[in-house]
Amino acid sequence: MAATVLVIASGNTGKIREFAHLLASLPLAVQPQPDGLEVEETGSSFAANARLKAEAVACATGHWALADDSGLAVAALGGAPGVHSARYADNDASRIARLLKELDAADRERQGQGLPSDRRAAFVAALAVADPSGAIRLEVEGRCDGVILESPRGSGGFGYDPVFFVPAAGLSYAEMDKDLKGRIGHRGRAFAQLEPELWQLLGGNGPAPTAP
Repeated sequence: MAATVLVIASGNTGKIREFAHLLASLPLAVQPQPDGLEVEETGSSFAANARLKAEAVACATGHWALADDSGLAVAALGGAPGVHSARYADNDASRIARLLKELDAADRERQGQGLPSDRRAAFVAALAVADPSGAIRLEVEGRCDGVILESPRGSGGFGYDPVFFVPAAGLSYAEMDKDLKGRIGHRGRAFAQLEPELWQLLGGNGPAPTAP
């Protein structure tokens, strides 16, 4: 039986690679969304934007579609950049530079008020799966808490990964290998909730047990 096509509703090559790694155990033919397809992200939450993208890509391709809307929420910035994480600047380096500049300014303001520095942040990922008709069939959300470093660390990952440090792991996202990031990262945690339900949707009984 031919593998079910699942289109990743993204043009971000780093995100597509990460999903392909997470989805490797499922009977799927993973494809990127068609070139030139743009979905306007008008939702006010990660979940709303994930739904919009999954619906649009499923309808455009006639295949199952998986979308995520994910981003960084920084406590001292009132939750920014939030749903605007990907549009905070023109490229990853500029986005990181803007984030660090604005967080440094927030820290100085807090210090002027006699308050300690606050670099708490969380990565959040909302996932949505639409069937070929565009109907949403699954929705989940994952979260990873951490802090923003004063300067980048590590050469892996993408986006804000080099400045997002997870104290429980002692590493920035950009210092983690794919397996570790897949287990503790926001997208990995969301996917851990999604995977068993996705198996059921595809008519399977779940991953085969591994040999001892």
